[in-house]
Amino acid sequence: MGSGQFDKAGILSHDLSGVEASSPGFSVSPTELQSLVAAFKDKDVAFANGITVGGEKFVTIKADERSLYGKKGKEGIVVVKAVSCVMVAHHAENVQTTNAATVVENLVDYINNPR
Repeated sequence: MGSGQFDKAGILSHDLSGVEASSPGFSVSPTELQSLVAAFKDKDVAFANGITVGGEKFVTIKADERSLYGKKGKEGIVVVKAVSCVMVAHHAENVQTTNAATVVENLVDYINNPR
């Protein structure tokens, strides 16, 4: 959050079974967690169904075994798996998804390979 790239964020359990921490007013429902599990397992599901987080549905623009990115207008969501957790961050319309994604991806790289 300190990067200024996000207006809400959360840390999910590594198996996507629950929310470990989140910014005020940001929640991920059990149904949304299960849809993230499905999206990570099958990118075709992610592209067909989109990504729903915090009650908002996003069009999937990237889906692979590590990362899911979604857009809703100019807003976006970035979900990235680390070895010990899953990071999820929402950016407002004044932030580019690529800039926001770089921050989350770098944080996950640091979590996966602390120096």
